Amino acid sequence: MAASAAIPAAPQPATAWDLFNKLLPPRLLNDLDPKAAQAAYTPWVVTWLLVFQRLNGNATLNDAVSEFLSRFPAQALPGCKRIRERTLSANTGAYSAARSNLDSRVLYWAAQNLYDSLVDAYPSSWGGRRCYILDGSTVQLPATLELRLAYPPASNQHGESHWPILHLVVAHELHSGLSVLPNFGPMYGPGARSELSLARGLLPRLPECSILLADRNFGVFAFAWAAADAGHDVLLRLTGPRFKSLRKKARWVGEGRWELTWRPSAWDRKSHPGLPQGAEVKGWLHEVKVSEGLTLWLFTTLDAAGPELACLYHQRQDVETDIRDLKETLVLTEVTAKGVAMVEKELVAAVLAYNLANQVRRLAAERLKVEPRRLSFAGVWSLLRAFAQGLLLGKTGAEAEAEFERLLRAAGQRKLPRRPSGRSYPRQVIARRGQFPTRKRAEKPNST
Repeated sequence: MAASAAIPAAPQPATAWDLFNKLLPPRLLNDLDPKAAQAAYTPWVVTWLLVFQRLNGNATLNDAVSEFLSRFPAQALPGCKRIRERTLSANTGAYSAARSNLDSRVLYWAAQNLYDSLVDAYPSSWGGRRCYILDGSTVQLPATLELRLAYPPASNQHGESHWPILHLVVAHELHSGLSVLPNFGPMYGPGARSELSLARGLLPRLPECSILLADRNFGVFAFAWAAADAGHDVLLRLTGPRFKSLRKKARWVGEGRWELTWRPSAWDRKSHPGLPQGAEVKGWLHEVKVSEGLTLWLFTTLDAAGPELACLYHQRQDVETDIRDLKETLVLTEVTAKGVAMVEKELVAAVLAYNLANQVRRLAAERLKVEPRRLSFAGVWSLLRAFAQGLLLGKTGAEAEAEFERLLRAAGQRKLPRRPSGRSYPRQVIARRGQFPTRKRAEKPNST
């Protein structure tokens, strides 16, 4: 299915300050976690500084405090005597304590409010409904004792590795790339969470009657049933052996299409003992030959033609670049938190920063009448990062509006080239480049 290139018009903020002030309202955030009147680092200030750190590639506490002391506008500053008299310490201890003491509900509410405010401005993904791409990933954490206990490292026959590993499953809205708050847990150890269990926990966060796209890791009965039970439709890729096994139980209804009532096998019930008696999912199997040597085996609860479904499933690859943007561009791979609670806050702040950058990309794409994904996320992020450093300088009126216009115009110039469709490359391992040149052994001097 070809997505619509035009994006419906939506009310736009007049200035950059209006944009961020509307998406992260100070009064509501502060009411969720009230602080003393003399507090300098209020919940809203801490939330913005966490987002600032992530937008600036995991900026340090020193960078965040410097931002607060030098660039916050007067109208956003708390009513604190030390701030009014400009005697607030530049030491990072107070900000570090405020981050630790921040109620995590503030960040969760901010992230959910931001997502809800943004996603409705995008058109539906397919047939008047929203599609979500699900995928799993991992984040390597600092090797503190608390994190090693909560997120055990990997182990093999040679012993346990060094770094704790956090396992997460993301759901990104197909048209916009906006991220729902991910579900996460340990990848190894006695409390390990599989992609499937994390994905099931993510389902209640999605709008009703969504369409879920997922790869072969999710192409099992337990996930298809959980999604259908939650009121969603699925489009899942299957492995070849599983497809052939299910096809024997299905009824042929046309070229490359079979009607199936999918019931759990003995192995499914053993692996997922929570499945109720009588659990079943009604849908269709599709065998679609995409190119020479590539055939898609799909299961779906959508009543549509195979080529149309293959075209929809092809867009699942967008989540790969979305995860790269979240992990690499925003440097989520370098979480510096030392405790479990702070890791959770940094993860939610990263989603906040990611969706804020996506909003700027959407506004710029709207001016050009193109899809947001035609603009480079990394390119827009680099502009936003530079822009955010001047965002809170207290500019008002025509000057602020002109600055915001410059940002959107520059973001619109970060357009990705149209690459030819159908490109496919075999997977290859790229050799790591050595960090240092190899020194040649010096010849021994002749002793004779």
